[in-house]
This record gives sequence, C-alpha cells and structure tokens, in this order.
Amino acid sequence: MHSIFSLSKTTLLLACLLLGAFLSNGQDFHFDGAMSRQVLENYLDRSISYTELLHDDLKDPLNKRGVAPQDNIRFLLATKAKFIGRSLMLWGRETNMPAFLERARPFIEYLHERDPEMIFQAAAFEIVTKNVEGLAIPKEVFVAFGQPVTNRNFHYEDMLYADKRFVNHWGNGSVPDMSRLETKMWFYFLARSYLDVGIEAIHFGQVGLMDKNDPGHTHWIEMLEKVRDYAHKHARRHFVVCDAHTPTGGYVEGGKLLFDFHSFPLRIAEVENEPFKGVLKVGNADSIFLKSKGGMTPSGWVCTNLPYLVEFDNFGRRNPGKPSKSPYIWGWDEITWFSLMPEKERNEWLVYAWEWVKKTDSNGHLQMPGSRVITPGTADGPRWYWANTKSEKCPNGFNTEETIKSLWARKAENPPQSK
Repeated sequence: MHSIFSLSKTTLLLACLLLGAFLSNGQDFHFDGAMSRQVLENYLDRSISYTELLHDDLKDPLNKRGVAPQDNIRFLLATKAKFIGRSLMLWGRETNMPAFLERARPFIEYLHERDPEMIFQAAAFEIVTKNVEGLAIPKEVFVAFGQPVTNRNFHYEDMLYADKRFVNHWGNGSVPDMSRLETKMWFYFLARSYLDVGIEAIHFGQVGLMDKNDPGHTHWIEMLEKVRDYAHKHARRHFVVCDAHTPTGGYVEGGKLLFDFHSFPLRIAEVENEPFKGVLKVGNADSIFLKSKGGMTPSGWVCTNLPYLVEFDNFGRRNPGKPSKSPYIWGWDEITWFSLMPEKERNEWLVYAWEWVKKTDSNGHLQMPGSRVITPGTADGPRWYWANTKSEKCPNGFNTEETIKSLWARKAENPPQSK
C-alpha cells in the first residue's frame, strides 16, 4: 500500500485538480484527451466573450483602451468564469501574430496559476490578408501535409477562391478557400501556434463562407483531424475544444460532428411599434434555437442535439435607431444595442435572455458579454464594451459584473432535460 508521500508530483497535481473541479460550485471541469458532455456543458454554462484579453501586456498598468489588465483578471476570477471566448484572435493583422503570442503565454500562465481549470479560446476567422506573406511556414507544417520542406512564407493568392469569389470581401481582406492546400496549412499553423502558448479552444468562424469548394467537408475534416492530433500530443490537457458558427444547425458527415459544440449569434428580434425593444424568438432569421444537430462527437459520445453557445454578435451598424432587418436590431449589432440600454434595463435584459435560453432549449447556453467592440455611431460614444464594474482601473465599465455573477450562482428553474 502506497502512502501519499510516495505519490509523484504529477499524480498529486492531478488529484488536486480533480478535487478542485468537484469543489467548484459542485461542477466537474476535469478533462484529459477528451471531454464528456457534462464537463462541456459546465464550461459553456460559465462562458464569457472577452475579446483580445490576451493581447495585453501584463506589465502595463493600462491597456491601449485605458483599462488595467489586472482588472480584467480580477473580473474573471471574481465571477468564476471558466471558458474565456475570443481571448486571442486575428482579424487580418497577421504580422501582429508573434507579438500577440508572446504576450498571451505569460497571461495564460498567470491565470492558470490562480485557476487551472480555465479554458482560453482563440479564433481562426474567415479572413486572410496580404500581410500573411510576412510569416514563414515552419518545417513541421510542410511535414504534416506531406509536402517538401522549403524555405518560404505563406502565399496569400494561393489561399483564395480561384474564381475570385469573396476576394476583398472584407475590404483589404478575403475569404480563404478551405479546399486549397495553402489555406489548410495556414489554419493548421494558426492552431499549432495557439496551442503552444496554452490555448485549449479554437473558434473557426463562418465555415459556410470557406467551404464552397468542399462538398462533404473533406478538407475541413482533414485540417481538423491534424489540429486534434497535434492537440492530443502537445496541448495542455491533450485536447482542443473546436466550434464554429453554424446557422444551419451544425456540420455532420457520416454521422460524425465536425465540431465539439456549435455557436451562433442571438439573432434578437425587434418588437414592432416598440422602438428599441428586442426579444428572443425560435425561428427568427437564421437563429440556432431548437435546431442544433447531433451525431458522434469528436470526444466519442453520441447526442441527439449538440450543446451550443449563443453570443452577442458585433458587426457594425446601419441606420441606427431605425427599424431594421436581421441581423441588425434597431440599426445596431447585438452588443452595441445591448450596451446602449440604460444600466438597469441592460441587466434585466441579460437575466431575461439567460432564463429564456435555458427554458427554451436545454442544449443552449448564453455566452456572457465581457469585452467586445461596439459601434454606437456617436462622436463621443464608447468604442468598447466592458462588463467590469466601473472603477479607476476600468473607467468605462458597464456594470454588468454583478448580474453575471448572480446568474452563474444559480440555475434555471426546472430546465428540460438535454438529449
């Protein structure tokens, strides 16, 4: 019989993590190599979008938006957030990637010392710009795709649709074609780079824009399999949680789900003749409520409906303050519309949305708004939404923190059973 003193440091660490998981509000956050449905849903239940969190330098007293990185850390620990969405991302800006990664690693390590259960999500979006040609392709990427190892950088033109579809779709950025080898190598390179600094989840954006030459999603599956294989060998807990925007309810091939969970914007509906009022509705526009597809997950379990996140989307404004068609809500994107409410109404609407999603579809989880760009369209208006309680360290905080904390501390009444 072994005494506790004869156990290895690794075994003791694992035991502590397991104990901590079950003591964290009675929820299990342990995974290694795969993730059970219950653990996945526990993470999604404490998910928050915190755009570009990891881009900040921990040593700076304030970031470029005038908020202290330490206040964002305080917020995440105080609310007991577990899944930190969009914390590291490129939207173009490819040559900034090395600097972003350099700052991300110590930031992740700092927070993991305080909460080893946290998952940080990065994003690999549906955009590539000419700047990608400033990055060299590592030897390991060529090898992974069975290509001769050469000394070259990525080629922008070789990632685009040959018929010029979606070229300059994003101004100076284009939508990459996943059926092209250069695109697959680029996404694999992004994913490896993210995983190497401690990222454990990746959002893959709008698959529907990138798969026009990929019937059966053969190329997506190839790329994702390589990413998952790398994660099994090198990721912090030998697993990467992958998702994408799924307006059709998800991507399933041969009974197998491409992603670990689905995600999509809330698609808030305007209330006719009640200016600025918005509600959630099943079937509004291309919303995902009650239509998340099921199948065999990458972790090996089968479901009728895959768990999903709904988020406050950001994409700009059009005729702000006027009746609009989806995806706009009274002329704004979702997070801007939400941010423009008076504080009391804003917090009440967040409670409403959280309860509505829980009661309407047990597979759904509301991702809390933590940090996100907003576009109110006023000269003196804020340009960024922070859920943080307003303070000297976060002077533009929107005071959503206590509402988020209180919602995560309770459960919806009599929620329907997941399938």
